[in-house]
Amino acid sequence: MKLRFARSFFMGVAACLIATLAWAQNTLDNPDWAELPMPPIPAFSKEQLIEISMPSYVSLKVGVDPSTVQVGSDGIVRYVVVMQNATGALSGAYEGLRCVNGEVKTYARFTASGQWTLLDSPQWRSVNDNMPSRHAQAISRQGACTNRITSSQQDTIRALKLGSRPTPR
Repeated sequence: MKLRFARSFFMGVAACLIATLAWAQNTLDNPDWAELPMPPIPAFSKEQLIEISMPSYVSLKVGVDPSTVQVGSDGIVRYVVVMQNATGALSGAYEGLRCVNGEVKTYARFTASGQWTLLDSPQWRSVNDNMPSRHAQAISRQGACTNRITSSQQDTIRALKLGSRPTPR
């Protein structure tokens, strides 16, 4: 009985993995892929942030509000990331990760004045670029993207929570 269940379980996991990989490959090779229009910026709460582990040289505390995580049918994981410096000042960004290409786009920035500012023409850039901040790369690696594959909203939130264990400094 246990062997039959285990076999069925692993066959189901394998089928899901094959379907997901086929979808990812199809999306990568699809010249007709188009990003959906940017959804409205979701409201965020600093009280429920999932902490994102950052390298020791980063002095900011970085977190993602799980209620803002959205996974679009275009394969983009969108979220609000919140950063807090040592004095407690908050800033943030509304971003999207295109896992299949390893890219990030910042749609808007949240300033200390409490207002969102939309970027004029946001561009996709590699999460591995030499950026001023590595938070998008950390979010991608800690759960938003797994092997360049986008998960469901619930799986992404669960993975971010599991991946947010503090790293040794």
